[in-house]
Amino acid sequence: MSSELRMLHVGEAGGPRVKLGPYDIETLIAESDEGAATAYRIRIAPHQRTQVSYHLVAEELYYVISGSGVALLDGEERPLRAGDFLRLPPGTTHGFVTAQEELVMLDVHTPGSRPNRDVYFLDDKPEGFGVPRPS
Repeated sequence: MSSELRMLHVGEAGGPRVKLGPYDIETLIAESDEGAATAYRIRIAPHQRTQVSYHLVAEELYYVISGSGVALLDGEERPLRAGDFLRLPPGTTHGFVTAQEELVMLDVHTPGSRPNRDVYFLDDKPEGFGVPRPS
């Protein structure tokens, strides 16, 4: 975490992207610029079902930029479409299912979370995520 925060502007070209399981994750706040939150642009391709995950510490905020799908929140299905917003308190289990179109969301965690920090899965974790499930 940086001791002195600086203003950031990330354009449409975006930040660094990595493919982890069904997720295409674009980092909008680099670890070196991290303050109280992390932010990502998440893309999930059509006809995908993500593994169910949760965070022990971070509150997570999602805003659907484009596409549609279903959010699986604590085992309950909630339809998603562009303009929808989700607030997930720590411990909320969540996953996503897409249909015919890509789902694109802004994903903000506070405090910050990374694929190798405060991300846990109910079942097998996707390739690239580095946190073992707590016992």
